[in-house]
Amino acid sequence: MQIPLNQFEEYIDETILERGLSYYLCRYIQEIEEIRPGEYEAIVEGTENYNVHISISNGDITKYNCDCPYDIGPICKHIVAVLYQLKQEKLELSNNSKKKHTVKRKTVVEQVEEMLEQVTHEELKVFIREKAVANQQFRNLFLSSFAHHNSNESKELYIKQLNSILKSATRGYDFIDWSAISQVLDVVESLLESAQEQIDKGNYKSAFFMCTAIMEQMTKELDYIDDSDGDIYRCIEDALELLKSIAEKELSDEIRKLMIEYCFTTFDNQIYSDWDWHIDVLRLASVLLKTEEEIEQIFKLIDKTQRSNYDKEEAQKIKYEILLKTKGESAAETYVEQNITNSELRRIAIQKALNKKEYEKAISIAKDGINYNLKDKPGLAKEWYDWLLKIAQAQNDSEKIIEYARLLFVDNYRHEQDYYQILKNYVDSEIWNTFVEDLIKDITTRKPWYYTSLIANIFIKEELWDRLLELVKKSPSLDNIERYEEFLSKDYSNELVELYKKGILDYLKSNMGRSHYQNACKYIRRIIKLGARQKANEVISYLKVEYRKRKALIEELGKI
Repeated sequence: MQIPLNQFEEYIDETILERGLSYYLCRYIQEIEEIRPGEYEAIVEGTENYNVHISISNGDITKYNCDCPYDIGPICKHIVAVLYQLKQEKLELSNNSKKKHTVKRKTVVEQVEEMLEQVTHEELKVFIREKAVANQQFRNLFLSSFAHHNSNESKELYIKQLNSILKSATRGYDFIDWSAISQVLDVVESLLESAQEQIDKGNYKSAFFMCTAIMEQMTKELDYIDDSDGDIYRCIEDALELLKSIAEKELSDEIRKLMIEYCFTTFDNQIYSDWDWHIDVLRLASVLLKTEEEIEQIFKLIDKTQRSNYDKEEAQKIKYEILLKTKGESAAETYVEQNITNSELRRIAIQKALNKKEYEKAISIAKDGINYNLKDKPGLAKEWYDWLLKIAQAQNDSEKIIEYARLLFVDNYRHEQDYYQILKNYVDSEIWNTFVEDLIKDITTRKPWYYTSLIANIFIKEELWDRLLELVKKSPSLDNIERYEEFLSKDYSNELVELYKKGILDYLKSNMGRSHYQNACKYIRRIIKLGARQKANEVISYLKVEYRKRKALIEELGKI
């Protein structure tokens, strides 16, 4: 979300604003540097020193980031402190622009460019040599950035770099907690950036080594690292995406063979077993295939895939795609028929038959799927019913359309299509009301777990507001009242207020804690929105007396 710098206070929680302003006024911000036009970096003092990065374009804050552990909201007090500083500097710059001879401070990029023009080649070599020896992070960055010039470059070189930072981050323990995760992420993300740069330069081998090192080493660490935010998982997936982008390039046979052999080996040895990218490396190999020997090798790996039903089905789909690409449609269709119990391949078979208007064949495959999956995978069986509906729609068979749409509306909580609207389009208008009542009766008798929402949707479609209100009264949870408020507020605002009032009181009898109090206050505000401020005040007054010892609740009520 883009936020105007001169109005950022309107978009941020008041408590965070106050804390950020305090940091700004106490001068906890070390000097802000403009890296390049509109991109700022600052260090803010706190429990530790935290790095803040902010980007501004055309007066709008477009990006902001802080490496502190705050995770309750998108913006922390450190970012706010820097925003106050930037706003003040922009204001001063604007005022000074009217004066003569105002000199704008150079950006970091400009300062670096100017310095590079002055420094000699030999001075740069000495500086880099000394820094690389003394500073491990700088050394790793330098080695990875120019690794393609290293005749001994290998995946192990980057694994060694990653191991070094991982060892440092464990701080003598076997586990890396959240406080050290940013230290690891900085190195991994830097390596990913280097890999992308090498791809852009056509140095695919270097990028391949970097990405595979990240995937292997970070996969090993997932069990020993606090990755509750999924950052390390994301980095592994980013590395895999870079490998996919390499596979789509015009590669030398050396690089292609290096990559495909890596895929075969890691899959066969189950290096990534129990993770999504176990199958992904097989899919990556399928893009790189060229020779008959390679095709036979990947087929052998696919045919012995037994780790899970999901993996087996995904591997079979990959084999189908390879057959289609290398052997033609006939060989691919034969493979589908031989493995029709694979749900992915069954979908392909039905769609192909439907495209060719081979309706009886499509119906047969779908019905076979229902019989095969009904007992163990009833949800999947419903999908085959949906295919039967699609086939009936293609044939314009009204009777079958009504039969399947009705079944799917009542028995399928995952609506692939708007089954109710389909029914309304095909059922004769003269018997529609009777049809709807029978539908309601059927649902009420069966009472699936999603019964309330299903019946409510019928009442909404038919604008039966009095019956919707009665339904809400039978299931008067605060969530339910809020969900249907928009349909009932016009004619039944008083009834909704009473439902909210009782719901709030019941809710606070069994729930404690600030988050629950904030939730209750949210519903008090809905009472006010319905035009019943006096009722809201009565609820507030009652709660302040009834729960006078709950300090957090009193505080939240005071904010209404």
